[in-house]
Amino acid sequence: MLKFEREFYSNEITAIVGVDEAGRGPLAGPVVAAAVVFPPSYKNADIDDSKKLTAKKRLALFEEIKKHALGYGIAFASAEEIDELNIYAATKLAMKRAIEQIQVPYQLILTDAMPFEDLPVPVVPVIKGDAKALNIAAASILAKVTRDAYMDKLQEQYPDFSFGVHKGYGTKAHMEELAAHGPIIGVHRKSFKPVAKYYLEQLTLF
Repeated sequence: MLKFEREFYSNEITAIVGVDEAGRGPLAGPVVAAAVVFPPSYKNADIDDSKKLTAKKRLALFEEIKKHALGYGIAFASAEEIDELNIYAATKLAMKRAIEQIQVPYQLILTDAMPFEDLPVPVVPVIKGDAKALNIAAASILAKVTRDAYMDKLQEQYPDFSFGVHKGYGTKAHMEELAAHGPIIGVHRKSFKPVAKYYLEQLTLF
């Protein structure tokens, strides 16, 4: 059972926000961040790093987390924002947006290895935090389920791309789809090298 938060609880720290993201590596789609704060007494042995769980298990826990959390937030940074800012800065932006949705008072934020210097309470970056801290793991689940659902809808919108299968990652199938159809403006991250080459090729035609 994940319990890293427990060493931080005290008379002064009674609510801790865990923050994580999904989708930093793909070539398409947004990066999604989530923030979760549980009551200090809350326990759930099923909550773990989202990458260790099946899609069915994540979906069940998605509802469980929302039900028992004192507060949670889910936010996006778009492909355009990723291209404009870079993926690191866009991830921080999505995380801030998720944190801003938390309506209950809190005294500490734990992130999955992401430092912040400009938030109203102390921030502790935790290496592999989604495998150590309950609140971070819960945030990883909310972010992953939300992003996967978003990519499923993208596949409905753009049936030439199997976004529901590869989720925008640079798989062999996705690369073949890119070669056949070219990148989708506003969906593919044109600042990412495998996508950028298609824009460069277009420029050389003129």
